[in-house]
Amino acid sequence: MTRPPTAGSRATATTAALVTGLVAVLVLTVRKDGYFSDPAGLSWLYAACWVLFAAAVWSLRRAPARHATALVLAGGVAVALTGLVAPPRTSTDSYRYAWDGRVQAAGISPYDHAPADAALLPYRDTWLFPTGKACGEPDLAAVSEGVCTRVNRPRVHTVYPPTGELYFLLVHALSPDGARHKAFQVSGAVLAVATTLALLRILRRRGDPRTAAYWAWCPAIAVEAVNNAHADVLAVLLSVLALGLTVRHRFSGGAVLGLAIAAKLLPAVLIPGALSGVRRARDAAATLLPAAAVLTALYLPYVLLSHSSVLGYLAGYADEEGYQDASAGNRYALLRLLLPDSWAVPAVAAGMLAVSLYAILRGDPERPWSGALLVTGTAFLLTTPGYSWYALLLIALVALDGRGEWLVVAVAGAAAYLTGRVAPYAGTTVYAAAALVVLCGWAARRRARGPGRTPDRTAGPGTLSPAWKARRNHERAIHGGTP
Repeated sequence: MTRPPTAGSRATATTAALVTGLVAVLVLTVRKDGYFSDPAGLSWLYAACWVLFAAAVWSLRRAPARHATALVLAGGVAVALTGLVAPPRTSTDSYRYAWDGRVQAAGISPYDHAPADAALLPYRDTWLFPTGKACGEPDLAAVSEGVCTRVNRPRVHTVYPPTGELYFLLVHALSPDGARHKAFQVSGAVLAVATTLALLRILRRRGDPRTAAYWAWCPAIAVEAVNNAHADVLAVLLSVLALGLTVRHRFSGGAVLGLAIAAKLLPAVLIPGALSGVRRARDAAATLLPAAAVLTALYLPYVLLSHSSVLGYLAGYADEEGYQDASAGNRYALLRLLLPDSWAVPAVAAGMLAVSLYAILRGDPERPWSGALLVTGTAFLLTTPGYSWYALLLIALVALDGRGEWLVVAVAGAAAYLTGRVAPYAGTTVYAAAALVVLCGWAARRRARGPGRTPDRTAGPGTLSPAWKARRNHERAIHGGTP
């Protein structure tokens, strides 16, 4: 006699079906070459992906814990593979990675010459520097008469720090001839799945791996980490490992954090989270000194080998993106709705200082990613970046911490980058909505915690963490109470 399916089995089947639907729509999304020709249509496909993603994650909550790991991992592999079905669609950054790797393989510092420099003519190949009719494509930049390049900003030096540059060199060295963009896409897929495995390992130690799906199944992974092959995915993997190590081994956690910062610089916002609950100078030094030592050791060879500044185009990039001039572009968009433009940068500095101190003084050393999420998410809301791949770090922190409302900030980045091409204020609108959702999430968790409950510092807002329970039971035992 056949047993009727249980509620858990039905939830598992429903979740698998939703992930399958997500994968199918992601394939359509990645294959659609609409960034220039149909950004509105591409935005709707993105929206469909996010809706299916949200439904799948919600369904996973009802699936049995014994099925969760397999679902998360299998779905993560499938989502990552969808990014391989087409060449990069909405970004040309991976072409710069390929060029920097090629130049380094020739023994030349990537900080010494811009791609358009005549000194590098012998290293140009036709797939990165096409000629003739191919130069009519909208994402190509002119270099000289009849010659163009897929490398963006070809007249400026590279902006990437040394771990990133070593990654570009490694991918170039391991790639077969003719791999072109596919080498970095495959590397992105491998790193994305490795990040899922790291998340699962950290989360399983704490009892429930389900929130790893926030990373593994997120549409941004297929689009930004794999299809566009952004090096941010390397920084994310290193950041997850760093925070996981920091809980028990501050020295090694700090060293890996230095590697992460040297991959993309953005992980520097994790420092307050890594210092959560630190009260002694030696504990802070155990994290900060190895991070600084690794960062210095990685930069030093490039400093010695390069004739130009190893900071490359960093200052120019910050100026170009409006971080130094609040009146330029859509930077600090939410603050500028409330404050004069001239107050935006000081307000960001004050806001970041406040949340960083809060994370350090009130954070839990058992959950450094919780403080890191608060600081990183606040940085996004204050600066409103217009590049969707920056949010990959935020997505991984959400997976570690479990506060899914912060994912709306990642949606806002995608709206600013893509939908903003047809609706100029789309990014600002969604960032404002994201801020509201985050505040509502905080209020709901605070209300659920109720009066007199110990603030959650290790298992997500609204519950008592194991560490706090142990401390409470110990205190009750000392005073003759019952656990």
